[in-house]
Amino acid sequence: MNHQAIYVHIPFCEHICHYCDFNKVFLKNQPVQSYLDALLLEMKKDQAEYPSKDIQTIYIGGGTPTALTADQLSYLLKGMKEIFSLDHVKEWTVEVNPDSAEEDKLQALIDAGVNRLSIGVQTFDTQLLEMIGRTHRADSVIEAVKTARKVGFRNLSIDLMFGLPKQTPESFRDTLKQAFELDVEHISAYSLKIEEKTVFFNRQRKGTLQLPPEEHEVQMYQDLRAMSSEAGYTQYEISNFAKDGLESKHNIVYWDNASYFGFGAGASGYINGVRYQNIGPVNQYIAAVESGKPPRLNTHQVTKVEQLEEAMFLGLRKREGLDPDTFHTQYGVRFEEVYQKQLDEHLKNGLLEYHHGSLRLTSEGLLLGNEVFESFLAVLDEVEVGNN
Repeated sequence: MNHQAIYVHIPFCEHICHYCDFNKVFLKNQPVQSYLDALLLEMKKDQAEYPSKDIQTIYIGGGTPTALTADQLSYLLKGMKEIFSLDHVKEWTVEVNPDSAEEDKLQALIDAGVNRLSIGVQTFDTQLLEMIGRTHRADSVIEAVKTARKVGFRNLSIDLMFGLPKQTPESFRDTLKQAFELDVEHISAYSLKIEEKTVFFNRQRKGTLQLPPEEHEVQMYQDLRAMSSEAGYTQYEISNFAKDGLESKHNIVYWDNASYFGFGAGASGYINGVRYQNIGPVNQYIAAVESGKPPRLNTHQVTKVEQLEEAMFLGLRKREGLDPDTFHTQYGVRFEEVYQKQLDEHLKNGLLEYHHGSLRLTSEGLLLGNEVFESFLAVLDEVEVGNN
């Protein structure tokens, strides 16, 4: 199998945001060069075991990739180009923090072939930025976009969040207006989820986290959809909006339930029907790679039932929905055959619809997506569908 996508995890941060549960550590006193060497060694070994000749998308996330210096970024990217065939990469994205988007770093990225940046904005509200543990300010975002354009980036995405503590629909509408004024090519906007091992989780347990009421969060999402459309963006996934032809090709790999490499401490991957997660602690990850062993924390052979479940809840995230013929070709069954009860229920209650022959969430279904997704879980067994 020719695996066409790569995810690379950089766990280093110069500060820790209050909502973040991704694998991350403070940058200071970390063995950064040893980590980069281990990353490249893991890539080299996996490429030897699972040769891939036509990488299409790369995503470098974190953590904060731009916590690295320009020289460190260049070292990593040059090493990747020596290991993989990257002549046909269509999209190479790197996550960027507004306050670490120095020109020399962005120049190093574009010189190496990176053609897309994902800028972590979250909100333009100064008080909210402080409340969620971000160190940048609105003018940092504007400057980061200007610098990116100056060095030659023509595909920029910004990440936003809603449902933040004490956030109001009015303040979110103001954030959206400022985001659209930047005229970037792509916007991702996610509702806050309180995850374990975060500052917000601890505050919630203590009863000191003041979240907006559910009706306000619903209003924010409705405003997001309406205002993004008015600004010339097309919604192509529950939380993602793009100008024509500039959808995130890498994220579509995930939503299509396709295979991808995951490299780095805490990274996840999906190769030859096996999902895996790497060891999280940086020094343990380095030691595992250097010992010659795969740095896996766990691996799981995905069953036929799990493939069907994942295909349903991932595919329904896309606004184009699930094509019955594609589903049948890929999995050997039709979703109408195995999920008829769930389909009947959600078609009747108005959460699902057929659109141009594909099954997708309705506008109301977008608000209750998790409820729909959960209905497809744990309702099948291997006897019903086989485990081929």
